[in-house]
Formats: sequence, C-alpha cells, structure tokens
Amino acid sequence: MRPPILSAVLVLALASCSGHAAPPVIVGGSSIASGEQAPSLAPMLENVLPAVVSISVKGKVPVEQNPLLQDPFFRRFFGTPDQLPEERAFEAIGSGVIVDAEKGIVVTNAHIVEQADELTVTLGGGQQLPAKKLGADPETDIAVIKVEKSPGVKLKALPWADSTGLRVGDFVVAVGNPFGLEQTATSGIVSALGRTGLGIEGYEDFIQTDASINPGNSGGALVNLRGELVGINTAILAPSGGNIGIGFAIPASMVRGVTQQLVEHGEVRRGQLGVVVQDLTPALAQALGTDVKEGAVVTQVLADSPAAQAGLKVGDVIISVDGQKV
Repeated sequence: MRPPILSAVLVLALASCSGHAAPPVIVGGSSIASGEQAPSLAPMLENVLPAVVSISVKGKVPVEQNPLLQDPFFRRFFGTPDQLPEERAFEAIGSGVIVDAEKGIVVTNAHIVEQADELTVTLGGGQQLPAKKLGADPETDIAVIKVEKSPGVKLKALPWADSTGLRVGDFVVAVGNPFGLEQTATSGIVSALGRTGLGIEGYEDFIQTDASINPGNSGGALVNLRGELVGINTAILAPSGGNIGIGFAIPASMVRGVTQQLVEHGEVRRGQLGVVVQDLTPALAQALGTDVKEGAVVTQVLADSPAAQAGLKVGDVIISVDGQKV
C-alpha cells in the first residue's frame, strides 16, 4: 500500500497529464466541484487572531540557597563568594486575549504575570506595546493587564460567549503562542465539562478539550465556531511534557466575573456561604433516603454564618443555586 501522501501526489500528477478536469473532492460525505470553496475556519479565525496576543514577561525570582553555603568554612572550601545573589532574573512568554479594545484590557493567566516586573504585549501584526498588571487572582488563575495604547495601533477584542450553553461534542478552536509560535490555531471538540478535583487551582470548573494546547498556550483563547470566547486555556495533562489531547480551559462565565472585579478592585472579593459540601453519590443518596441523583450534600455548617442564618443543616442536599443546577 502506498503512503497516503504519495498516493495524493500520484493522483494529482495523473489528473494533470490526462488533459481531463480533476474529479470533485469529497469532504465530509459531500462533493465539492472544481471552483467551489471548501469549508474552512479561516473566515472566523481572521476575526479571532488579531485579538489573541503574545505576552513577554521579565522579572526576578528568589534564589534557593544551599544551607551548607551559609557556613563560612564551606564557602572558603568551595571558593564561593561571601555575598551570594538572593534573586535571579527570568524571562517567560505566554498568551493573552483582548476583551476590551477601547480600554486596552487583556485577560491572561495569573501564573504568567505573578512575578512580572515588566510586561510587553505583541499584537498579531508584530507591534509591541508596554502593559501593566491591574490585578491577579491565583485561586482561578486569572489575571488582567492593561495595554498602553499607541497612536495608529488599533486593538480588536473578542466577544464573550455564554459558556454555560456548551455541550460535550461542540467544536472549539484554541488560539495562542505554543512554544513561542505566535498566532497558532488548533481545532477540536469539547471533551468534557465541569472538570474538578485536579488540584490545579482553588476554584475548578474546567472545560476539557482535545484541541492541542501546549506550553505557551496558557492565557490564550478557546473559541467557538462563531469566534466567541468560551474559555481561557490554562493547563494540560502531560505525563511526557507534551500534548496528549487532554487540555483544560477556564470557562468564560467564570473568567468574565473575575475580570470585572479585577478591573474594578484589583482583586476578587468573595462572599462566604459557611458550608462544607461534598458530591452526592448513589450511596449517600440511599443513606439519606432521597431520590435526587445530582447535587451537593451539606456536611458542615459554620456557626453564625449566612448558611446557618438561612437554616441550612447537615444532611441537606443542594440541587440548585439561583436557578442553576448543582
């Protein structure tokens, strides 16, 4: 059997030598006659790519000191200077998404900018603009930076999508700068929703996707086929260090709320319910004598908390909050 690439080359060569018109191309079960435009994500990406930027970070991090080098004898023995550097400079690169072109607001991951002393945003056209950090929330791994706009440079923002309407199987495209390769787009589907318990962040409600996400994609966009922002790429499951088709994005519904607070306050101000909960399992449902299949079981109520004042008790099953299923 000939390799697929070789077969394709041979078919094209025969078609050009025979003097006959090339046969129609079969895509997705339907034929595309010569001259007709094949289905493509290019029109959508032409609108998306200008809103996804590269973020260069410069800063300093503490240098871990070997306890032995605190001893003057060991320093003399190894010829180590008396004054050891306490910090070292570092450089890093990540991705970001412009969500407000008028104000120059860019959303990215907190872990990209957490120790940044200097931020530079590179647009799709190659223009470089200085930026400053407005705030970061490590609990959700979301940060907001503001670009210092330059005369003649026009920014483009991505519209927000309603990520609560996502379904497993929806097509999505990840856009970012993997390994420093700017303006890279990869496509896939939503593999799962509501992923938690991964130990990546304090508040987890990830979109799982098989669209390729690699180092450098952090902070980039996950968009739907309408070119709307459905999530911010943040992590991958990579035992070998590379992409294996399991990537995670923070849903736009969470990102948008955090972004608004970071712009307004520079931090996220969270309320307290005063309950400790766990997932409702079939065994727990049987023990509690309930027919409810999904929800959160209250395992502890803190004294004098809003939950206590509202009358919540241990053993209660919460099935929705403000009309949204738990």
